[in-house]
Amino acid sequence: MNTQLSGVLAAAKAEDRAALIGYLPAGFPTIDGAAQAVQALIDGGADAVEIGLPHSDPVLDGPTIQTADDIALRNGVRTRDVLETVRQVTAANPTVPVLVMTYWNPVDRYGAARFAADLAAAGGAGCILPDLPVEEAGPWLAAAEELGLATVFVVAPSSRDQRLATITASGTGFVYAAAVMGVTGSRNQVGEMAEDLVRRTRATTDLPVCVGLGVSTAAQAAEVAAFADGVIVGSAFVQRILDAASPEAGYAAVRELAAELAEGVRKR
Repeated sequence: MNTQLSGVLAAAKAEDRAALIGYLPAGFPTIDGAAQAVQALIDGGADAVEIGLPHSDPVLDGPTIQTADDIALRNGVRTRDVLETVRQVTAANPTVPVLVMTYWNPVDRYGAARFAADLAAAGGAGCILPDLPVEEAGPWLAAAEELGLATVFVVAPSSRDQRLATITASGTGFVYAAAVMGVTGSRNQVGEMAEDLVRRTRATTDLPVCVGLGVSTAAQAAEVAAFADGVIVGSAFVQRILDAASPEAGYAAVRELAAELAEGVRKR
C-alpha cells in the first residue's frame, strides 16, 4: 500500500470530488522534455500522474498513444530514462503520486525486484500493470509490498464478478476500470458500461475505483466523476502535444486541458 497515493485519493473524496489522474509516456516528446510535459499535467491540476513506459507492442493502447510510444522509442528511450523522469517529477512535486504504467515484459526483462527497488528509489508510488495476470504476480507483489509501492490492476466491462473479486483482492492503491471494451483513445461518449463496472467492482473491494479510456473533455470528466473515485486521462493529453507546433506549445496545451479537466471533476 502506498500511503501517498491513498492519501491523495482520500483527500479528493473528502472534498466530494473525483481525483484527476493524467498520463503521458516517458521519452515524449523528447527524453529530456518528458518531465516538462508531466509537470504541465501537475501545474494544470492533476492530483496524480502516470508515466508510461513505451512499448513496441502496446496492446491496450490506441493509435494516439502508439504514435507517442513510437516517437519515444525512436528517441532512444530506455527503462532508465523512464525511472529518471519519475525521479525528476517526484523531486519537483513531492506531494504528487507518480505511477509507472507499463506492460509486464519490460519489467520482467529488467527484473521485477530490481525494477521495484529502482522505482521506489526514484520516488515512485507504484505501478499499473494492465497485462499481468494476478495469478502470476506473486514475485512483483512481494517486492512492491516490501517497498510500499502500489500495484494497480485493470478490470474491464467483460470481467465477471468472480474475476473482479480475484483481481481486486490482489491490487493496492486503486482499481483501474476500463470504461469501454477496446483500446485507449478519446471518444465522443465515455461508455455506458463504465458506471455498471464501477458498481460491480465496488461490491468486491474498498479500494477506490478510477475510470479511464476515452475521457477527453471537462463534460466527460464530470460525467465520470459522478460515479467514480478518479478520472484517468491519457490520449487527449498526448494528442495536444502531437498537434502542437513546438514542445513548449504542447506543454501549454496540456496545462490548459488539465485545468479544464480538473474543473470538470469538481462538477460531479
